[in-house]
Amino acid sequence: MNVGIDLIHFSTSDYYLGLDAFAEEKNIDVDKFYIGIGQEKMSIAPPDEDVVSLAAKAAAPILEQIDKNSITAILFATESGVDQSKSAGVFLHGLLNLSSRCRVIEFKHACYSGAAALQMATTMVRANPKEKVLVIAADIAKYDVDTSGEATQGCGAVAMLVTESPRIIAIEPGSGYHTEDVMDFWRPNQRKTALVDGKYSTKVYLHSLKQAWQHFTEETGRTFDDIQHFCYHIPFTKMADKAHQTLAKVAKVKLSPQEFKAQTLPSQVYNRIVGNSYSASLFVGFCSLLDNLNENMANRRVSFFSYGSGCVAEFFTGLMQPGYEKVLMSTSHRKQIEQRHPLTYAEYLAFYHEVDDEVENIEFERHNKGPYRLAGIKDHKRYYQTL
Repeated sequence: MNVGIDLIHFSTSDYYLGLDAFAEEKNIDVDKFYIGIGQEKMSIAPPDEDVVSLAAKAAAPILEQIDKNSITAILFATESGVDQSKSAGVFLHGLLNLSSRCRVIEFKHACYSGAAALQMATTMVRANPKEKVLVIAADIAKYDVDTSGEATQGCGAVAMLVTESPRIIAIEPGSGYHTEDVMDFWRPNQRKTALVDGKYSTKVYLHSLKQAWQHFTEETGRTFDDIQHFCYHIPFTKMADKAHQTLAKVAKVKLSPQEFKAQTLPSQVYNRIVGNSYSASLFVGFCSLLDNLNENMANRRVSFFSYGSGCVAEFFTGLMQPGYEKVLMSTSHRKQIEQRHPLTYAEYLAFYHEVDDEVENIEFERHNKGPYRLAGIKDHKRYYQTL
């Protein structure tokens, strides 16, 4: 039985901060960002946008194409959770008015949880082909002002419908994985922003890739040459280049510059102008590959490397399905990105400091232009609006 992603759609916020404006404010050469980390823009969530509203915006176009009452589970992956107890997926379930005959659970492990949710969804469908699982990976990457991480913020959500006989990609059994207790990135409960040791995190990322790849080849017998397209977790775009260089070296494969770009560049286009979206980043990259590769991918193999700081990593593959291009939502993706409103650095700071979702009562001014928004908090209870 083939099981995998039948439909996929991503969303981002209505605003962005250009790293040219950021560099000017900080009196930094913009090439440190354009060339050094491969980033040009970062999507900025306004105060009335959170992972629930982003997820709803990502999932709605999928639900419009199916009987939404057929959804049997929501697996919601995020490290930007809105409650220590209640799953963000339950808020989403209510916002989208889904059937009560549905299970919902939240996944957390830094940027890895989206891959974990996808793998669990495929297992559920293989056990019961009647299952139709909605996988959500949604995050808002936020760091302290005037820290090294500030230029690597962003936000986004990816919704994936996982079914038998998928129309886009069949996830193949067998993967390689690696876990190690490290402190390269973390966020204690009392903090709203993450702490990160950037250089150490890059080192651990690449070490985890080597270990996961070795396990993957042992488990599946597949080689580098069996894979045509590569998707990586992208905290910043240059990280994907470092990862592919490392993987080619470990696999003892020599690539020409043209081959290197062909295997990686299409999957980097969106992340370069959306920024980091943590658990969603890998799948934003997959959407970017689907939308920006100008050739048919049917029957080709795509690899996915997911890395979550702390750390857990996994390497797995899928086979593209004939006719996949007929169900892509590329126009929606491009439209969202193109219609974002640019922020000045001062406007970005105003958004940054206005967000306070830990107070007992607050009403948010309307900035979110989408159909779903976080309207406010009353008696510590979040409430959303659908337009």
